[in-house]
Amino acid sequence: MSQELHRSVLLREAVDALVTDPDGFYIDGTFGRGGHSAAILEQLSPSGKLLAVDKDPQAIDYARDRFAGESRFSIWHGSFADMDRAAAEQAGRVNGILLDLGVSSPQLDQAERGFSFMQDGPLDMRMDTSRGISAAQWINTEGEAEMARVFKEYGEERFARRMAAAIVRRRAQKTFERTLDLAEVVKEANPAWEKGKHPSTRVFQAIRIHINGELDDLRNALEKSLQLLAPGGRLVAISFHSLEDRMVKRFIREKERGPQLPRGLPVMDSQITKTLRSVGKAVKADDVEVDENLRSRSAVMRVAEKLSEN
Repeated sequence: MSQELHRSVLLREAVDALVTDPDGFYIDGTFGRGGHSAAILEQLSPSGKLLAVDKDPQAIDYARDRFAGESRFSIWHGSFADMDRAAAEQAGRVNGILLDLGVSSPQLDQAERGFSFMQDGPLDMRMDTSRGISAAQWINTEGEAEMARVFKEYGEERFARRMAAAIVRRRAQKTFERTLDLAEVVKEANPAWEKGKHPSTRVFQAIRIHINGELDDLRNALEKSLQLLAPGGRLVAISFHSLEDRMVKRFIREKERGPQLPRGLPVMDSQITKTLRSVGKAVKADDVEVDENLRSRSAVMRVAEKLSEN
């Protein structure tokens, strides 16, 4: 898939929920190939501003080329977990933050990036190819127990220990270098294939999440969003698997409820500081979008609004 054919999931729904002030300052936490950024810019006035963030050096280069000459747009190379650093040079509070989580279509579709169990490529999986260890380095050196923990916790893989053992046995004979090699070993170790799902899906997801620190980044980004958002500003998060969605849902619920005080304290609900309110219900892609873009079928979008200074 070419970069131009990349489809941003829940594009209109996300931008409509995000942009409440055309003159405001917004952050697109995962630029990807700029679908959401382009739609946000369409909604902004000449005085509005958009800061985009991405780990992927390819995305940074693409952004600089696609939006060259767009004075309302700037791009920052790094994780959205550090978006406070990215926004430090921008004047004023933030009116909206969009977090489009997970891996982008161009990353999945380029075999050389090593994300796909369907195409043969070097076993890399790093979103930021300029730093960190590759999936191959991790797979070839990690202990069996820790590997099984990662598969179970981040991939929700019930045969995690069995798969980790198979990987350790095989690497003792020959190290892993290619994606299809790893996928084949995991497939052979999986005794119960799920209908419609490749038997390596959960393990590849787990490795990717671990290698890129995705859940830690999300946890930090959610907290940073509270610091950055102005009262009335919106947080829009699009998740693609249950681990991310549970984290976003729990964060919004906790901030909407406020700090939990010991029972019996003479405190009225109106006296509890609440920093977010949920906006609407969780949104999923409709049948038309799923038909056009199969990857949208697992997407869940949640929206929250900043209530007060924390």
